[in-house]
Amino acid sequence: MSAVNDTKFNSAVFLLTGIPGQENVHLWISIPFCLIYVTSIVGNSVILFIIKTDSKLHEPMYIFLSMLAITDLGISISTMPTILGIYLFNSTEMSFEACFAQLFFIHSLQLNESSMLLLMAFDRFVAICNPLRYSSLLTLQTIDNMGLVFVLRNLAVIFPLPFLLKRFRYCRANVLSHSYCLHQEVMKMACSDITVNSIYGLFITLLTVGLDSLLIFLSYVMILKTALSIASNAGCLKALNTCVSHLCAVLLFYTPMIGLSVIHRFGKGSSPLLQTVLGYISLLVPPLINPIVYSMKCRHLRAGIIRAFFKCRVSS
Repeated sequence: MSAVNDTKFNSAVFLLTGIPGQENVHLWISIPFCLIYVTSIVGNSVILFIIKTDSKLHEPMYIFLSMLAITDLGISISTMPTILGIYLFNSTEMSFEACFAQLFFIHSLQLNESSMLLLMAFDRFVAICNPLRYSSLLTLQTIDNMGLVFVLRNLAVIFPLPFLLKRFRYCRANVLSHSYCLHQEVMKMACSDITVNSIYGLFITLLTVGLDSLLIFLSYVMILKTALSIASNAGCLKALNTCVSHLCAVLLFYTPMIGLSVIHRFGKGSSPLLQTVLGYISLLVPPLINPIVYSMKCRHLRAGIIRAFFKCRVSS
């Protein structure tokens, strides 16, 4: 009997879904998704190229921005195959192993996004609250070490998730409400006690996203306090203006992510369409909007893009 169950488990699949009730227009829906992915990949790649090739941008703020762009590229690449597979080819089946691998990358990259936003908040905190020590505190070695510590932290806490899920038996319909795999949804498909997974998922959220968002909030409390103490109104506005793009990135990332997490845990009667839309916003909008916002608000980055553009036109 055990061998039969094992065979059933290994041959089973999860069924991914697109936008509820819109199955007849999947091909048309694929057009905006393709545009979003192309724009996200091109935008973040341009950010990385400009920062790498322009020596004037080899500063802590732009190095942190390049880390954020790498993370956004990873999120786009991790979700692209299944989302476009559904809308272009009606490919809804996904094996257990592929699903576990995808959720590992999605969750670890989302935690990396949270960590990069925290590091960028720390950069703004030091630049505004302690500008005289900015260069000595944020050296290239320190930046590399901080980035590595957060990446290792995120990989370490996400690593057990696929193994915790693989120990379950799945005997239900296994129809997911998203076009990709998430831990908080996959574990509900199990026919076993999921208490350990639920507690561990909450622990991960509090240790990473919860702690990061709290530290970002405290950083901005100190930034605001310092900015308001500046005698000149122009100086105060200039200091706060350097934080606008980062605040946009923070709101774009945390708002839909927290909303989706609340719905998965407490919104049993919530609309499937709301879950789907929030899921797409949380994963697709930050990689799409971040390059646009930073290109518009960061004067030196915008100048670097313009210089690269004219250099390409001249060379051609």
